[in-house]
Amino acid sequence: MTPPRNSTAIRDVASVLHPYTDARAHQKNGPLVITRGEGVRVFDDQGKSYIETVAGLWCAALGFHNERLVEAVTKQMRQLPFYHGFTGRTHEPQVDLAEMLLERAPVPMSKVFFANSGSEANDSAIKMIWYYNNAIGRPQKKKIISRLKGYHGVTIASASLTGLPYNHKFFDLPIAGILHAGTPHHYHNARPGESEEAFATRLAEELDAMIMSEGPDTVAAFFAEPIMGAGGVILPPATYFEKIQAVLKKHDVLLVADEVICGFGRTGEYWGSQSLGMRPDILTCAKALSSSYLPISAVMVNERVFEGLADGSAGLGTFGHGFTYSGHPVAAAVAVETLKIYDEIDIVGHVKRVAPTMQDGLRALASHPLVGEVRGMGLIGAVELVADKATHANFDPAMKIAPRLVKIAESHGLILRSLPNDSIAFSPPLVITEAEITDMVTRFGAALDELAVTLRRESLAAV
Repeated sequence: MTPPRNSTAIRDVASVLHPYTDARAHQKNGPLVITRGEGVRVFDDQGKSYIETVAGLWCAALGFHNERLVEAVTKQMRQLPFYHGFTGRTHEPQVDLAEMLLERAPVPMSKVFFANSGSEANDSAIKMIWYYNNAIGRPQKKKIISRLKGYHGVTIASASLTGLPYNHKFFDLPIAGILHAGTPHHYHNARPGESEEAFATRLAEELDAMIMSEGPDTVAAFFAEPIMGAGGVILPPATYFEKIQAVLKKHDVLLVADEVICGFGRTGEYWGSQSLGMRPDILTCAKALSSSYLPISAVMVNERVFEGLADGSAGLGTFGHGFTYSGHPVAAAVAVETLKIYDEIDIVGHVKRVAPTMQDGLRALASHPLVGEVRGMGLIGAVELVADKATHANFDPAMKIAPRLVKIAESHGLILRSLPNDSIAFSPPLVITEAEITDMVTRFGAALDELAVTLRRESLAAV
């Protein structure tokens, strides 16, 4: 049935350039129009409901309607709808939120800088690192290492950190001074017979060799997600961060923990850093900071980094960085209320209680003929589809196996997210119940079975 001429779908195709979308295919296929949300579900313009298995973009931690956050917006809009933090101005929501983040930090932190997205937070962290090293007399110590398949954003600098080809091709990225270490994915990158611990040792040795080759006096920082998100939900091998941090300490290289996805309970601890044993010098967060009801992100820096920034600003007369909307009072007020709700409902305790239902449910699919690896922790996970279970070989990308499964799943009332290597991500709202998780996994299994039947028919037809 052709949509009405004035429908949202037709107007969208005519007017919107979508992020992370094949623009030509979108002209042909059009959008899925979402009109409202309730709990872990969203509804399209035909009234069909879907379980949102990735909380939108890993972010709607409190689900798709929370009246307290609506009230927080309304109250702050009436009192002070906007003010800035430039030249020493401030307001109570910004101060409240900074204090709350410092109280909850996984390691001692000194100050908080606010931005509007994870990309801006990581971009700001890069600038702070360069500024810091200039201020303390190390102008050559500027190179930054991230990792292949890591995801840190889409600004020019943060997209350079991101280690995924589609974030670089045609954009003339990465910029100079950004290096990429190996991906800590044992399933695909370990040598035959290599244990997780031995794989971690090799990755640490490779990082050490990279820093030595570049010159330790030129390498400033190492960016890492506790669990890689958009690169495939990749958990590091046992002992990885312990060994990586020993290398960083040896060469006086700062550790930046990108907690944009992992923060605020996702991994079963308040921070992914706590789950994975990271002790960062700088921490970036966003997404669940406000349950993504309004855009806001933060960069926390420890005392050592802050002292360098402060000395530099004293010499220059200002810290010449910031955004019009840094610490926006309405976004900050929503984030404050969000953190209060997390405390009141014991979000970490809830995740710990329901996570086994999701992890066990997904792992039960490991025997499915299309499934190669199931991985995850807390309420984040992935199911990777493979062409050959024995060799771990993925399907030919031209087959678009994961995108096909995403489309099939829509008919089963699921919104899925496909990632590299035909991995399907799971990162539902943190408030999801065990019953809803069971429903989600059951629907996913049905979609997986439907894809398997379709592929068998296509294989027989090709003979």
